[in-house]
Amino acid sequence: MLGKTAGGLYWMFRHLERCENTARLLEAGFRIALTRPDGSNDDWGSVIDTVGARAAYMEHHDQFDQAEVVNFLLRDPANPSNVMSAIDSARNNARLVRTALSREVWEATNECWMQLKTALAKPVPDRDLPEVLGLIRQLSGQVRGALHGTMLRNDIFNFARIGTFLERADNTARILDVKYYVLLPSISQIGSSLDNVQWENILRSVGGQRSFRWINGTEVSSHGIANFLILDSRMPRSLAFCVNKLQSNLSYLEREYDLRHPCHDMVQSMLGRLSAHSIDQIFENGLHEFILAFLSESAAVGNEIERNYRFQE
Repeated sequence: MLGKTAGGLYWMFRHLERCENTARLLEAGFRIALTRPDGSNDDWGSVIDTVGARAAYMEHHDQFDQAEVVNFLLRDPANPSNVMSAIDSARNNARLVRTALSREVWEATNECWMQLKTALAKPVPDRDLPEVLGLIRQLSGQVRGALHGTMLRNDIFNFARIGTFLERADNTARILDVKYYVLLPSISQIGSSLDNVQWENILRSVGGQRSFRWINGTEVSSHGIANFLILDSRMPRSLAFCVNKLQSNLSYLEREYDLRHPCHDMVQSMLGRLSAHSIDQIFENGLHEFILAFLSESAAVGNEIERNYRFQE
């Protein structure tokens, strides 16, 4: 496959996943802000910090107001990674690789773009935010469903899935970081009812509440939820699940092209480090520090994949 085609597939599905995960990140911030006893906007600042957009945001705003943060992440041109820009990029990449896609995948992508263009034509009022965030998740899920239902399991499929899982791992880590980037009002509240409610909101935001309860019953704790979202390979948005899938999809390419690249070794190392840690060790060494290291490693893997498969050629 031409590197340019592989890159188009990879980035098409990274951008689609980014749309959905930005919606999930906003939902996490929205739910956590509702639990703040003082009604402060610190949590919206943490959402901006988590997506790495503080400098861009502060160029145009003086404070982290909910409406301004939501607009910035959904549709503000000052933010090049906003949802509308991401779906624009996904559709442009889909047009670039149109002959590699089934008709159903192309139509689902185009429908996603058209509906979101309408939904995000104006700033989204607070009362409509849950509905719009749900629409983003639904439309991106339809593209993913079309991919699974109509595409051959070949290198086209695997490049699409590599983009999906790398972006998903990055965003699950960032959603977790919303919880701990800005600490609770006092260290004494760790393990309190407020702490547990906020952890449950994180769980809801990745669609994992019911699955978590199937495994753990009614017992809710920060360690249990973090273990579920980091180390449980059964949870399709956990870090372990995503890295396992990355390894699987890259292994297919290794067999298909009979060539092993440095990116294969990097993903193998990521998986080994996840397997070597217990959740107690992660908390003992610092959850925030663990997430920062993971984000740095996943970014390096993404850059290496682009180099190894020559996306610019």
